[in-house]
Amino acid sequence: MSKYTLLRWNKLKLSFLIEKRAYWIGFALLVLCAAVVVISTGIGSKFVSPLEVIQSMTGKGSGMNDVIIMKLRLPRIIIAVLVGSSLAVAGAVLQGIIRNPLASPDVTGITEGASLGTVLFIFFLSDRLSIQWAPFAAIIGAFVVTILLYVLSWKNGSSPLRMILIGTGLSAAFKSISYMFIISGSFVLANKSMTFMTGSIYGSSWEKDVYTLLPWVLILLPLTWLQARHVNVQALGDDVAVSAGANVQFHRLILLLLSVALAGAAVAIGGAIAFIGLMAPHMARKLVGPSFGGLLPVSALLGALILLVSDLAARTLFTPLDIPAGVFTAAIGAPFFLYMLYHNRNT
Repeated sequence: MSKYTLLRWNKLKLSFLIEKRAYWIGFALLVLCAAVVVISTGIGSKFVSPLEVIQSMTGKGSGMNDVIIMKLRLPRIIIAVLVGSSLAVAGAVLQGIIRNPLASPDVTGITEGASLGTVLFIFFLSDRLSIQWAPFAAIIGAFVVTILLYVLSWKNGSSPLRMILIGTGLSAAFKSISYMFIISGSFVLANKSMTFMTGSIYGSSWEKDVYTLLPWVLILLPLTWLQARHVNVQALGDDVAVSAGANVQFHRLILLLLSVALAGAAVAIGGAIAFIGLMAPHMARKLVGPSFGGLLPVSALLGALILLVSDLAARTLFTPLDIPAGVFTAAIGAPFFLYMLYHNRNT
């Protein structure tokens, strides 16, 4: 117990056990994330030094640099942080409640449900409604998958194994429906939808993207962290959790809904970016252990770092082409997924 510290809020009746190493690892990742934000913001067709980037961010930069940094690059960088952290936290929660390290929004079908909701929005509503409504469409699509997932996997409770198997099938089904619309649509809508399905944060802006996603993240991330303490009990098994007084099915449903909302909002803005929800929680678990008080913040920082680095590579390695960031997360995630399969086979 000495390696843990207890955080307690008596008025809210909340408490967390957090490993001591989670504090300094989280701080180190926060500093690293801030450094990557500054450095990647300065890299592009016109290089801007880190000092000039900081000056522009604090309102002390020159006119030309302010346009490049504040109008063109920084919104994209912030979206990478918001989307990456949201997908990572959603994946960590899913892995906790399903008790399977291979679980993620991609595997359980949540990403594909959100993608289908956004594709339908692009095809039928994008000319009538603002893009700020896209997260609602994505979350509705993700919730449809979640309802089907819960109903089809329910048998005297929601079995984690059934959830992951049925989620894999739902993911394939919803993805095929999305591609059916893409194939049957006009070239403009199909091209826009296909870029979205690949996962890209190209062309992000303050009004269209940052201000749309930011409220979702600011509300959902703290709520998820507060509820995540129930995952620690569920990790002991349903029978033990029930005997300890936990309402397992209720808490599992709440955590699943929060995870769905986070993933849906992120997918609506960043597209179907794969594998962050799988990689980041597993890496965080290796760094700070399984306790969710420290696991979720570290997962969020790692998810942000993965997408920041992937997007930096996407927009600089093949200049003048701007490759979707989802291509690079998939290139990293596919071997990681194979490693996870191999590792779990031998343990």
